[in-house]
Amino acid sequence: MARMQSMRFHVLGSSMLIRPKIILHFEGAAILVLSVFFYHQVHASWLLFAILFLAPDLFMLGYLANVRIGSAVYNFAHTYLTPAILLAAAFFAAKPQLFPIALIWTAHIGFDRLLGFGLKYPTHFKDTHLQHL
Repeated sequence: MARMQSMRFHVLGSSMLIRPKIILHFEGAAILVLSVFFYHQVHASWLLFAILFLAPDLFMLGYLANVRIGSAVYNFAHTYLTPAILLAAAFFAAKPQLFPIALIWTAHIGFDRLLGFGLKYPTHFKDTHLQHL
């Protein structure tokens, strides 16, 4: 009986590792948890966190222009590279007040990935990189 349970775990575990979509959901969860943890460590305002958490979604207003511009603007705000640049700028410019904003931003992106929202293709709003996995 124990051998069968061990085999079942092995099969389920290995199937999860070959499903990139599931891995990306867990990755999003990890980024969200780590961002919130480090946000707590910098002792920033939780009111600020609540106010700015959904701010990156304002970039979907680019879709009012057209799908091509909308996807580019949305992706700019929803890739980890953008808040990473903000973190680097905060560090090298000695602007610690920017750290909480970058952490809120990464928490938002992680939350989106956890929920299955991905980067957009210039076809329509719901066509994301996670839908193709």
